[in-house]
Amino acid sequence: MSDNVQQCPELAAGVEVNEVADGYIVHQPDRDRVHYLNHTAAIVMELCNGRNAAADLPRLLQLAYGLSAPPAEEVEACLTTLRREGLIT
Repeated sequence: MSDNVQQCPELAAGVEVNEVADGYIVHQPDRDRVHYLNHTAAIVMELCNGRNAAADLPRLLQLAYGLSAPPAEEVEACLTTLRREGLIT
């Protein structure tokens, strides 16, 4: 089961998300931390709903932005940061 969680990331428990004009403000009350996510990072985090495989996220972002190629490296870097900050599991 832990493999499935890693393959289909999801928002960490207790994280509060507020949409603002240019992205998201994300608060982690248990860590007393606030994060600002730009639109792209916000979309990546939104796609981390426990139903989308991490491997599918670049293709989904490609479709969302009408890109000529999936941004695999950029999405992986974003996922790494979101995980490191404890925003997704």
